[in-house]
Amino acid sequence: MHKPTSQDALLAKAFGASLSDLYEQAQGPDASAALTRAMELRSFLVVAEEQVARVRDRVHQATAADRDLGELSADGLRMDAAWLEAALDGRNGYVAALGELLRTMPSPSQRPEGPVQFTQSKITTTLPPAPASARAGAVRARRP
Repeated sequence: MHKPTSQDALLAKAFGASLSDLYEQAQGPDASAALTRAMELRSFLVVAEEQVARVRDRVHQATAADRDLGELSADGLRMDAAWLEAALDGRNGYVAALGELLRTMPSPSQRPEGPVQFTQSKITTTLPPAPASARAGAVRARRP
C-alpha cells in the first residue's frame, strides 16, 4: 500500500480512479504523460511530507510539556526550524507543480479513449531541373 499524501483525494478525483488503479495505469504502455507525471510528483510528495512530519514530531517532542526545560536547546530548535523550512519548501513546490499539472491537463471529456496516433505526412517536392549554364557541355574550339 502507498503512504497517503495531502493530495490523494485531488488526484483520485482528477483521474477518476483509486490510487492503486492510478499507479497500475501509470505503469501501462498507454499511460498518459499527465498521469505518469502526476504519479511521479505524488511519489516525491510522499517523501517531502514525511520529512515535514518527522521534523514537526521532533520539535513537538523537544518542546513537550513534560520535558525538562534544561534539555531545550535553542541551537537544536534553530536547526529544526531550518530543516522544517527546507522540507516545507520542497512539499509546497511539489503541491504547486501537481496543481499546475492538474489545471493544465485536458478535462476527462477531452481525453482520447485510446492512445493518440500521430500521422506524419510525407512532404515531397518536385523541383524543375536546374537551368544549364551557358558553358555547360560546350566544347572548346581549337584555335588554328
